Amino acid sequence: MFLTFLEELRAAKIKASMKEHLVLLEALKSDAIDLSITDFYYLARATYVKDEGLLDRFDMVFAKVFKGIEPSIETGETEIPAEWLKAVAELNLSAEELAELEKMGWDKLMETLQKRLEEQKKRHEGGNKWIGTAGKSPFGAQGSNPEGVRIGQNEGRKNSAVKVWDKREFKNLDSTVELGTRNIKVALRRLRRFAREGAADELDLDATINGTAKQGWLDIVMRPERHNAVKLLLMLDIGGSMDPHIKLCEELFSAAKSEFKHLEFFYFHNCPYEAVWKDNKRRWSERTPMMEILHKFPHDYKLVFVGDASMSPYEITYAGGSTEHWNEEPGEAWLRRMTDVYQSSVWLNPIPERHWENGQSIRMIKEIMHDRMFPLTLDGLDRGMRELSRKK
Repeated sequence: MFLTFLEELRAAKIKASMKEHLVLLEALKSDAIDLSITDFYYLARATYVKDEGLLDRFDMVFAKVFKGIEPSIETGETEIPAEWLKAVAELNLSAEELAELEKMGWDKLMETLQKRLEEQKKRHEGGNKWIGTAGKSPFGAQGSNPEGVRIGQNEGRKNSAVKVWDKREFKNLDSTVELGTRNIKVALRRLRRFAREGAADELDLDATINGTAKQGWLDIVMRPERHNAVKLLLMLDIGGSMDPHIKLCEELFSAAKSEFKHLEFFYFHNCPYEAVWKDNKRRWSERTPMMEILHKFPHDYKLVFVGDASMSPYEITYAGGSTEHWNEEPGEAWLRRMTDVYQSSVWLNPIPERHWENGQSIRMIKEIMHDRMFPLTLDGLDRGMRELSRKK
């Protein structure tokens, strides 16, 4: 049962095991959910999906396999207590609508319902009198009469026609898509090490309670604010082939500024050399020597390069290989110096990973970085943050 569903999940690279499949069948057998396609969707998602990056892929598979299945469950006669109707009406109707309803009267409303049930012999859709669907009669389902009594539906259907799996609310969580600022922030949060430093300007409630209990009088205890203690050195490639990736780099920079209290950033072009800069308008007049950076920022900083690593191989391996100035030493020499000082370092590349083998310079940079190059996708950024979090 549902083997086609299992096969489609596996085809979409969702690691669905037979054990999980049996758990799903056992849950259905034990009546763990109501008999509705929506409840089954949530049960199956909770069973098969262990990574939020796969939620959107699961939705697409579910829609493909179960699209069009809308089971209808017959219900028996149910007496609706008048108190329920009054409570719902008072919560959802305006004063004018309540006044209109009072003209008819609760007893009259229920009496009219009983009469129409006896008169009507077939299904009716639309209209404003007969019991049916999508109409303005006071009785039925999926209609819009403010004083209506719902018949034959387990739940209201207004504003719920779009299925949850067709909405694809998790599209931007897919581990293969490029990132936006919100998702970048979520991924960067993996690189956290909290500490309390600085002025004691935050109330320590637990210590205050304990101190007060011990002393016998109010003993207020303050503490420094808790913040992310990770120090980040961000190197951003700008210009040339990076122009198409400006928006993505801006989002990464914005997210990093909000997530890291200790953040230092500099710009370079293609490959870092003997100097970098902080203001692109003054890149030639106000440059920061790389040796100054290596001596100023200690080795406990995490180093992140952001660039497409697409350039002439001469820019990496030869003195004078830069297209903008005469570099006394090749870019490779400066990259190795930086990664020797900052052993926790990664290179984030906005070019899709499947294209890296086509670029000689990308392969060279990747080798210099000891294979610590990751794509700028949710999955790539997550892998990069894990690498930076590892103890060296």
